[in-house]
Amino acid sequence: MWQRVRQHLAILDGLTAEEDQHLRETSVLFLEEKHLSPLPGVALDREQQLLLAAQAQLPLLHLGELDWYQGFHEIVLYPDDFLSPQRYRDASGIEHEWDAEHSGEAWQQGPVILAWPGVQSSGNWDGYNLVIHELAHKLDMLNGNANGLPPLHSDMRVSDWASAMQHAYDDLNRQLDRNPDAETAIDPYAAENPAEFFAVTSEYFFSAPDLLADAYPKVYQQLQAFYRQDPLTRLLASQASHPGYQ
Repeated sequence: MWQRVRQHLAILDGLTAEEDQHLRETSVLFLEEKHLSPLPGVALDREQQLLLAAQAQLPLLHLGELDWYQGFHEIVLYPDDFLSPQRYRDASGIEHEWDAEHSGEAWQQGPVILAWPGVQSSGNWDGYNLVIHELAHKLDMLNGNANGLPPLHSDMRVSDWASAMQHAYDDLNRQLDRNPDAETAIDPYAAENPAEFFAVTSEYFFSAPDLLADAYPKVYQQLQAFYRQDPLTRLLASQASHPGYQ
């Protein structure tokens, strides 16, 4: 079963045998600790559960034994994208409310919500990973409200993190201010706010590291220091050893 999961998730290519074993064990533990709540229209067998868990645990592969996912106990799985009530107060104090279609959400002190088709579409080197995106929000929330600054390690400096992230965030917003339809190097959704920037760049770090490192190398370096992984090296090694590997 684990081998079938591995074959489905290209982003796991290049892991060492030790990393593979650790990821498998922590994925099983994840399923014991977190409650998966599939809504009508979603039927999960054990292999599909493991597929989700492996993507959830990949960012934690080298982060030690701390309970990085302590902020939630449940993952709710929708059969498709869902409408989510949104509220925003503008600079003049007027409050706006609307329903937005989402494929995932992470709530402060609440569950993670995922659209199952998005989970199934995740796992390739294509810049999309719904699971990693939403769980990056949960890492961000360990310091309180999501603001793009997860708890950094003692050997990292907040000033270095802030400088790298702010410069790239501002650059992305400048491109979109000039042309809202610009084909940016990373998903323009990252320009929504610093929390989304961290979630989107985390998503790219694991699923399109070459694009992120080329567009914003300092952001890649900071995420490499935070996650203590180097997916770009794994991708390049896979490409070098297997002609035609994408």
